[in-house]
Amino acid sequence: MHFEISVDIDAAPETVWNLLTDVERWPDMTDSMDRVELLDKPFALSSRARVHQPKLRATVWTVTAIDEGRAFTWESRLPGVATTAVHEIVSSAGGTVTARLIIDQTGPLAPVLGLLTGRLTRRYVTMEANGLKTKAQTP
Repeated sequence: MHFEISVDIDAAPETVWNLLTDVERWPDMTDSMDRVELLDKPFALSSRARVHQPKLRATVWTVTAIDEGRAFTWESRLPGVATTAVHEIVSSAGGTVTARLIIDQTGPLAPVLGLLTGRLTRRYVTMEANGLKTKAQTP
């Protein structure tokens, strides 16, 4: 399964980046998250976080790449499925940003998981993008 969404945000890149990397506060931005526990502080390459979401089992995500101020990628693994999520911001000349959220699932059981949870995953990623936009634009 592959899904991506982009949202334009009328906020400074630093504001959006700080919200993206403050993963423990993500539940304040979206109802798609119940709780996020950062297991390794500070948030950096190799940091792990346990994400609790409604209707899904808690999953540990590990940061596998980070381009400070621009993007981070993290992965979670279940038997037969690897899920990779990219969180990227692209600055525009006007001082706003486009946030791009991407999720990919690979492995022998990815098609089955995609059938079972694909609609929910797409809904949650959309909620997260819109929640990020709302939070970043709120004074």
